[in-house]
Amino acid sequence: METESVVIDPMRVRDLTEILRIEKLSFTTPWSKQAFLSEMLDNDRAYYLVAKVNDRPVGYIGVWLIAGEGHITNIAVHPDYRGKGIGRRLMEAIEELAKKRGATRMTLEVRVSNEVAQRLYRKLGYIAAGIRRGYYRDNDEDAIIMWKDIES
Repeated sequence: METESVVIDPMRVRDLTEILRIEKLSFTTPWSKQAFLSEMLDNDRAYYLVAKVNDRPVGYIGVWLIAGEGHITNIAVHPDYRGKGIGRRLMEAIEELAKKRGATRMTLEVRVSNEVAQRLYRKLGYIAAGIRRGYYRDNDEDAIIMWKDIES
């Protein structure tokens, strides 16, 4: 599969069945359907994108836009599609969306053990700026806080 065959679109309610499957395959404490619905339908600061191959969701990303900053809430790619540049494409797309809506900085948290994600974020220009102790409730793992300045 070439990354050119990946289409990035706004997430829709109809995408949630596949999104929830990816969520369960990716996280020990996955978001519920209601959590996604609340983000999509009730949170006017939240934006979600989905990566599709042959019109089937294979990854997604979310961001909150607050006071000129984009805070990435979650990102996941189906295990069968990892290592193919989809995570990078999602990150680039959400940064572009944030820029168009006036954001000048992006931030995210990442598990200290998730070296694959940290490598991607560093390649995209994110810099570690601190630690959130015990951030992840499933195992009290610390999170690295990362930031990136983006031009608007």
